[in-house]
Amino acid sequence: MTTELTTDLMTIREMCDAYGVTPRTLRFYEAKELLAPTRQGTRRLFTRRDRARLKLIQRGKRFGFSLEDIRQTLDLYDRDGSDRSQRQRAYDLGVERLSLMQAQRAELDVAIAELTEELAQAEAMGLISRRAA
Repeated sequence: MTTELTTDLMTIREMCDAYGVTPRTLRFYEAKELLAPTRQGTRRLFTRRDRARLKLIQRGKRFGFSLEDIRQTLDLYDRDGSDRSQRQRAYDLGVERLSLMQAQRAELDVAIAELTEELAQAEAMGLISRRAA
């Protein structure tokens, strides 16, 4: 393997090691048209573009975006060659997702408070003994 190949292209194993994903995950993203590795015989070789897209996919998943939202956002760059519409779409999705996450957190805070109160009442009534967590 030449130095240029090592620098510009990565094998599926190198991608897995570098980004903490499985080969199955990479093939799945390829099938969903999120990644488009080049082929050298039966080998998949991932370009810098694929690596950048994988980072964005991982970030999007961490924020709870659907793969379809991620794909559509990534495809915006491919359509017009700039990142302006892509950035706007990502921003709009981010605002929407943040609002949803804040609402979920508020619901979770209420549920935690209620459960904490229920457990405290059970302990106060002497119905149970507190166990170490």
